[in-house]
Amino acid sequence: MTPQLREAIHAAQDRKALDMRILDMEAVCSFTSNFLICSGTSTRHTQAICDGILERLKKSGYAPTHVEGYSKAEWILVDYLHFIVHIFVERAREFYDLERLWKNAPRITITDGDEV
Repeated sequence: MTPQLREAIHAAQDRKALDMRILDMEAVCSFTSNFLICSGTSTRHTQAICDGILERLKKSGYAPTHVEGYSKAEWILVDYLHFIVHIFVERAREFYDLERLWKNAPRITITDGDEV
């Protein structure tokens, strides 16, 4: 796990992201190493989680290559190349079900208090 991914996890935890998981994508895809998947309780909450991640990583000198879905905020994707952050409202997360789509990827569930 890269320091930048750890920072993104901490930022999401600070903004009270729910049901956080990391999928280890190294063995199952060629475009990234990890997915950080989490949920927010509303579109405002998903935007707040996204803002927290962007701000924290910017302070560390890292900018995403792409941010998608911020205005509607049902599913926000933030691409940092070596990892991709997916922030969902619950109904969108259930509909797209990335964990099922990438079921062969090893996963780590992160709970509040977990030190990463």
